[in-house]
Amino acid sequence: MTRILLTGKDGQVGFELQRALAPIGDVIAKSRAELDLADLSALRDRVRVIKPDWIINAAAYTGVDKAEQEEARATRINGDAPGLLAEEAKKVGAGFVHFSTDYVFDGTKSTPYVEDDPTNPLGAYGRSKLAGEKNVQAVGGRAFIFRTSWVYAPRGKNFMLTMLRLANEKPRLRVVADQFGAPTSAPSIAAAILHFLTAKAPMPTGIYHLTAAGRTSWHGFAEAIVRGGAARNLCPEVPVDSLTTAEYPLPAKRPANSVMDHSRFAAATGYEPSDWREGLERCLDEVAATA
Repeated sequence: MTRILLTGKDGQVGFELQRALAPIGDVIAKSRAELDLADLSALRDRVRVIKPDWIINAAAYTGVDKAEQEEARATRINGDAPGLLAEEAKKVGAGFVHFSTDYVFDGTKSTPYVEDDPTNPLGAYGRSKLAGEKNVQAVGGRAFIFRTSWVYAPRGKNFMLTMLRLANEKPRLRVVADQFGAPTSAPSIAAAILHFLTAKAPMPTGIYHLTAAGRTSWHGFAEAIVRGGAARNLCPEVPVDSLTTAEYPLPAKRPANSVMDHSRFAAATGYEPSDWREGLERCLDEVAATA
């Protein structure tokens, strides 16, 4: 049976991966408390003891704004640790899966980003994730980097759950309408990785964009969440007003265009990601089922 070391099991993507991959292998899933990516020495030792067939790194420093004050820590976790995991994977002959982000781009392109477009992170978080990409690629081996965007899930801390909570607390919401992307659910990411790992034809190593199909703004995403939440009695259908980025300043700059072309992944695997609205409906259904 395939031996899979999964980091970040308590995160949104890690939780879904642990659930999705259980039928195909022996998933050794570790939380941050059990395997801290900031402790590089312990990380190296653990991989050598486990000797996995695959390492799937779903752990990350995800505080986009906090990274502006903690760039060294963000880079250690998002940059140095993935490089080390790639090295150890290569030494034991394992495949390596790492997740990156739309934040490696500056968002100035008017059309969807492809994998080979120039990177230009706007902030510390994006720089830390780009460092991880470069470190993994420098190692080589059977390494696969999947860039995703606007990730949410039925559990954890994310935009969807925040909007549902705020819709229950406030008479109306105000959300940025001039940043665009593809909201991508953690369950859909896990389903795509399962398809990738079980595909009969080997996939070329490198970087792939793995997002839902379609595009929307944060405002459009919020409206869909509130509308879907109200239909399931999760919240009232409150109005959602639009804001500009300038009207809602944050410590870290966000790319105005986070839409990424996922055709390379689809061509390599035969797996066509579904529209972002479908992923949202499924996540809302799961939240409603456990409410």
